[in-house]
Amino acid sequence: MSFLTRQAVIAALTANALRPPRGRRAGLPAFVAGWLFGETAPQMLALTALDAASHLTKSRRSGIRAKAGLALAGASALGLAHMIRQSQRAEDRFEDALLDGLGVDYVEQLDEAPDPADLATPWRRLARPFDFRDDAVRVISDLPYSEAGKRGHLDIYLPADQDAITDAPVLLQVHGGAWTLGAKEHQGRPLMNRMAAKGWVCVAINYRLAPRDAWPAHIVDVKRAISWVRDNIADYGGDPDYLVVTGGSAGGHLAALAALTPGDPAFQPGFEDADTSVQAAVPFYGVYDFAGSTGLANAIGMRDAFLGPRVVQTTWQDAPDVYEAASPILRITPDAPDFFVIHGELDSLVAVDQARLFVAELRRTSRKSVVYAELPGAQHAFDMFHSIRSAHAVRAVDRYLTWHWNTWRHGLAADSGVEPDEMRQDVDADAG
Repeated sequence: MSFLTRQAVIAALTANALRPPRGRRAGLPAFVAGWLFGETAPQMLALTALDAASHLTKSRRSGIRAKAGLALAGASALGLAHMIRQSQRAEDRFEDALLDGLGVDYVEQLDEAPDPADLATPWRRLARPFDFRDDAVRVISDLPYSEAGKRGHLDIYLPADQDAITDAPVLLQVHGGAWTLGAKEHQGRPLMNRMAAKGWVCVAINYRLAPRDAWPAHIVDVKRAISWVRDNIADYGGDPDYLVVTGGSAGGHLAALAALTPGDPAFQPGFEDADTSVQAAVPFYGVYDFAGSTGLANAIGMRDAFLGPRVVQTTWQDAPDVYEAASPILRITPDAPDFFVIHGELDSLVAVDQARLFVAELRRTSRKSVVYAELPGAQHAFDMFHSIRSAHAVRAVDRYLTWHWNTWRHGLAADSGVEPDEMRQDVDADAG
């Protein structure tokens, strides 16, 4: 591959990461091309610079093709540098979200205030973005929580330096994958490693997948896992009375829906009396509108082109009640637990408007706190491996979880710092 061709490919990928095309047909290709590239912008910038420098050392570099390649390399470098700056600014976006949602004194409920070293960009970690090994954490793998075989297994992450822990807070991780693929070992690792190293008990679950198992098998399994945690986690040092649920994409949808439907018998066949409540939910880039009730083109297109034929395996026209029951935005009540919602502004798979409207409805209806962080420049699945933005996300969720655990066990509470009318005006302005 020639220098010009290489730089043309890099320039196209950079442009896609900066401004991914929208729409149902373009969304998936834009995500595939932009997700990994955007989160590895520092590495891509270094490779682009090395490629250009190497080319400049060669002879016959003054032709039009060489000049075109160098121009493309320069343009890509500027775009990649912009993406890096956006990723670094995620720290401020997260902190502003926590201050807005929890109040300026939320830091007082942390074990200790974050220091500059902990908030700095983790450049060394970026050298091995897919290395999730952590000597501070031990994992108990493949415990069965249901009779669904491998899809009914879970892993438990524990602090490695403690032989016995008791009454530790519990975090349940639900993987994504469009309700059709994915595994517990492959998502949420940076967050679970960090929280387990700090003394939390983290549980990552598999669940049944479509098309082999149609909806609502997915949420039934999440509920069954919550029930298992309530009944068994004390044996591993966790507090069965305190559970936070998190997940990304389809996992974000399932985490939000589980948090909003405690004890729903339709989702708990055979274990209707089990306690499936959670104390808080932290969904990442979730799907909140299964039914298309918001009128968003993204939600309606997903419902008709994918959810119906692949996941629910019936159409919205034939079973609107099934879709509505599966829509977190339609299940919000005043008793909803605390929420920390996280979404990327440039998400080309799940439009950010879904998160905005979901948060607006939470703040309109719920009596509990609501935190919302919208990240400029972020694509779908931005937190799946170590990156600048992922590191800031993990640290912010750590602060949120620590705040929540400390306020919960001390009998404190917090209201959202944003007025409902103000949130509605912001959403209407963004949608317009």
